Amino acid sequence: MIPHLRKSFNEAFTADAYGDFLQDLNSRHPGSIEFRVAETPVFVPSDFRDKMISACESIVDLITSPDFRRQSEKAIPAGDFVPGEESDCSFIAFDFGVCVNDRNELEPQLIEMQGFPTLYAFQVYYTDVIRKHFSLPADYTPFLSSYTRETYLSEFSKLILGNADPEQVVLLEIKPHEQKTRIDFYCTRDYLGIQPVCITELIPEGDQLYYVNEQTKKKTRIERIYNRVIFDDLHAQHASLGPHISLQQNWNVKWIPHPNWFYRISKYTLPFIRNPYVPKTFFLNQVKQIPDDLEHYVLKPLFSFAGQGVIIDLKKEDFISIADPQNWIIQQKVNYGSVIQTPHTPAKAEIRMMYMWPEGAERPKAAINLARLSKGKMIGVRYNKDQEWVGGSVGLFSVST
Repeated sequence: MIPHLRKSFNEAFTADAYGDFLQDLNSRHPGSIEFRVAETPVFVPSDFRDKMISACESIVDLITSPDFRRQSEKAIPAGDFVPGEESDCSFIAFDFGVCVNDRNELEPQLIEMQGFPTLYAFQVYYTDVIRKHFSLPADYTPFLSSYTRETYLSEFSKLILGNADPEQVVLLEIKPHEQKTRIDFYCTRDYLGIQPVCITELIPEGDQLYYVNEQTKKKTRIERIYNRVIFDDLHAQHASLGPHISLQQNWNVKWIPHPNWFYRISKYTLPFIRNPYVPKTFFLNQVKQIPDDLEHYVLKPLFSFAGQGVIIDLKKEDFISIADPQNWIIQQKVNYGSVIQTPHTPAKAEIRMMYMWPEGAERPKAAINLARLSKGKMIGVRYNKDQEWVGGSVGLFSVST
C-alpha cells in the first residue's frame, strides 16, 4: 500500500528468512500457532490510517452516548444475559476491508466490530519477532495513539490486572489449550502472569469463584476474569463440555470485558451507524422488499463469529429461506482491492483496529492492530491455507505523521 516500502520488502524477501522467522515465532510455545502466518506486514499510508480512525471515533461517539446501553439491550439474547455489568467495554475491535471505491481510490470499509478482546498480546510478540528477521523501517509501528511497546503493555496490564495479584486473575476460555488462538493466551501469561483457565475448571462457592493455580497447586479465589468465552462456541460445545458453571449467575468477580459487550458492540450495532466508511446495513426483518441487485449485498447472522454462516453470493432463495430474519443483517457488499503486491498474485487485506478503554476514561483509545491477508473470497486465517503470502499479519503505521 506504500509502493516504495512494498518494493523494498519484496525485493529483499527470501524463503529462508521467512522460514527462520516462523521457526523463531514458534520457538517460545512450540505447536501453539495453528493458523497461517503471512510472509509480510502491511505498510499502511497515513491517510488510510486516519480514515479508519475517523470511522472508529464516530462509532465510539455512538457507544459512549447516554442512550447506547438502552438501544443495545435487544442485542443480548435473553438466555445469554450476564448480570453484573457495571464497567465500560475494556476492549473493542473494528475490522476494515482495504477497498477500492468508484473513483478507483483506496478506502477503508468497516466489515465487523466486536466488544471482545482479540490477539492483544500476540501482536506485540509477533512484531518483536518479525523485526528480528526482516528489515522494517524503524519509524513505522503497529501501535496507535502515541503508544509505544512499553506504554502499551503497561496499559494492557493495568486494564486486566487492576490492583489485583496476578494469581487472582484468570484468562477464561473453553478448552483454552485447544483453541486456535491459544498462542495469545500464552503470550498474555508471559506478559501478565495470569493463567488460561477452562470454564469447566472454575470452582463455585456461594457467589465466589475459585480455580486451582497450576503453579502453586493451591485453590485460589478469582477477583478478575479476562473473558475470552464466546457464547456461540459455548452453546455449540455444551453437550460435550461436561459440568461447568452458568455465566448467568451473579458471580462476585470483575469481568474484563463484561460478556454482554460481545453482543452490544457487534454486527447488531452496524445498522445504527451512518458513515462513509461503513457499508449500509439493515436488519433483515426490517427489509420490506427484496433488492433487485442482490449481487451487491451479503447476508450475515447476528450471533456467529469468525465469518461462519455468512452468505456472500446471495440469491433470492437465500433471502426468503431465512426462518429468523430478526437475527440477520443484510449489508452492502464492498469491493476489496487486491492491493498487496506479492511475488505471484496480489493479496487482499483487512486491518483490525484494536481499542483499549482504561478504567475511568471517558473514551476508549486506538492501541494496536492486526492484519489479515487473503487471495480468496473470505478474509481470515482459516481460509485459503493453500496459498502463499496470506494469513495473519500486522499493519505498520508511520510514527511521524
